[in-house]
Order: sequence, then structure tokens, then C-alpha cells
Amino acid sequence: RTWARTWAPAWARLAAQPRGAPSPTAASSGGGRGASPPVQTLEDAQEPGCGVRAPPCPLEKQSGPAAPGPGAPGEVAGALLDMGFSDEHVRGLLSVWPGAQPRQLLDVVSELILLGVNPEPLCAALRSSPHLLALPAAHVKRRSSYLRRLGLGEGKLKTLLLCCPEVFTMHQRDIDSIVGVLKDKCLFTGQQVTRILHRCPYVLREDPGDLEYKFQYAYFRMGVKHADVVRTDFLQYSITKIKQRHVFLERLGRYQTPDKKGQTQIPNPLLKDILRVSEAEFLARTAHSSAEEFEVFKKLFAREEEEESERQMPDKQSLSLDEEDEEEEEEVEDEDEEEWQ
Repeated sequence: RTWARTWAPAWARLAAQPRGAPSPTAASSGGGRGASPPVQTLEDAQEPGCGVRAPPCPLEKQSGPAAPGPGAPGEVAGALLDMGFSDEHVRGLLSVWPGAQPRQLLDVVSELILLGVNPEPLCAALRSSPHLLALPAAHVKRRSSYLRRLGLGEGKLKTLLLCCPEVFTMHQRDIDSIVGVLKDKCLFTGQQVTRILHRCPYVLREDPGDLEYKFQYAYFRMGVKHADVVRTDFLQYSITKIKQRHVFLERLGRYQTPDKKGQTQIPNPLLKDILRVSEAEFLARTAHSSAEEFEVFKKLFAREEEEESERQMPDKQSLSLDEEDEEEEEEVEDEDEEEWQ
């Protein structure tokens, strides 16, 4: 991209400078930026409401705000301007985390820019998750490389970064668990996993077992195939919403689970007409029912779900009690053997 190529030489020159050296871009004359408005310092950029420190990042121990060296704000501002950020973006970035090391800020921003994230969404993501600026640059680079291997480069990271910025702060094993469930348990292809992470980034926040159960419900109870799960962004909806609307239609006789050949005696409504619409539209166009009837159903269905979970709990408790009884019997046998000896 043009803007990505234009700032690379400037960033290389900045990286070669000593930490306290003045920046050519911050000079008042020469360099072609003499007509630009004066760059604010870190203190000037701290507007009301922007100076609140975000919670410490778990991946790097915080040691308090670091005082930037002389000329550091000018160096940062000049490099950010060369990357394609506007003056307003620069002021916003400088006020996001005043205690961040200038070069660390540039390293993090550079890695995210290289992933295809434009300045505008990048600024929005950093404003909502300022602790990203506290991450070590090496960690951001490793995580960026991992996301590229998942196919989330070339601008796809924009949605992921805005909706789930913690993808950079999550433990690697947690991300691997979600990807493993999608590939190994749900049997999605690599391209389908990429699209799910791009279109439904919130799956990264789910428990792996809950995510697997949601897919199994779609596949076995509703007869939804892999391609339809991906195409309709099925996994972005909560299991409560899915089950409420599906079972409601089923009891109204408006939805049937397909047989082994994928056939039903009645035409099932499209998934988008079940899940991707408001409740009022769902009731009027899909269920052809009233809001009162649906509210009564939801209360009864919640009670059924609770009773079902309570019926399963005694089974688990009985298993644990049986194990305790077996342990007690083994202890008694051991005591008898010791007495006999």
C-alpha cells in the first residue's frame, strides 16, 4: 500500500537516531512539513478524560510511567504523520497512554499497520483498549505472525481488532483451544475457520466446550451444515437465543429437523429469518405469533432447562458418592489387612 511504503524510510531513519536526538520532522524549517500545525507535547495532548490509566497488562509488569527523553514527542508525532495518521489521530494516540515509551508505541502501531489496519480503525481500537500499547513489541510481532498464518492479514484484522482487541493479550493456549475446537471437533476447513474468526470474532471469548456444544446443536438438532453455519455467521449468536427461537418454531410446527437425507415434510424458514432479525420481526414474519405467547414460552422453556440440569446433577452426585463409598471400602479393607497382619 502506498501509505505503508511512504513511512518505511522515515521510520528507519527514526530508529537509527539516538533516543534523545531531535527529530527532523519536528523542526520548524525544512523537510516539507514547515506548514504543518505545531505538534503538541504529551502534556498538551492529555485532554480531560483521556489521562485515566488502563488496568495493567498481564503480559508485561508495569513499573510506572516512564518519562520520555528530550524531543521524544516530536519524534513520535513525526513518525505517526509519515505513517498516514492525521494531526487529530496523533494527538489522540499521544493521549491514550501518556506513560507508554515512545518507541514502544511506534513499534506496536507499526506492527498493526503492517497487518493492513488503517489509521482510523486503529485509533479507535487503541482508544477502547489502551493497554495494547503496553505490550512488548516482540509479543505483538509474534501474535501478528500467528494471525497471518490463520489468514487474518490483508485488512481482515480490522474487524477482529475492533470487536475483540484482547486477541493480542490472550494466552496463546486459549486461542489454540478455540482454533482446535473449530478444526478438530467441528471439522471446519482452514478457510472456514478464517472466515469464522473474521466474521464472528466473539467466538474467541467463548469457552471451548460451549462453542462445541453450539455447533453440535446446529448440526444435529437443527440440521445445519458446515457451509451454512459459516455463511450465516451462526456462531455469533448466543445459545440461549438460538434454542429459544428454534424450539418455539418447532413446537408451533414451523420447523423440523431434517432426516438423514436432509429432507423435511415442511419447508424450514431460513436461518437469517430466525436469528438475524429483531424479536418483533421474528414473531411477525417467521413464527406468526404474538409477543405474549413468546414470553410465556420463554419462561416455561427456562424452567424446563433448569429441571433438566437438576435431573443431571443427582446423577453426577451419585457418581461422586459411589466413588467415596469405594474409597471408604478400600480404607476399611486396608485397616483389616493391617490388623490381621
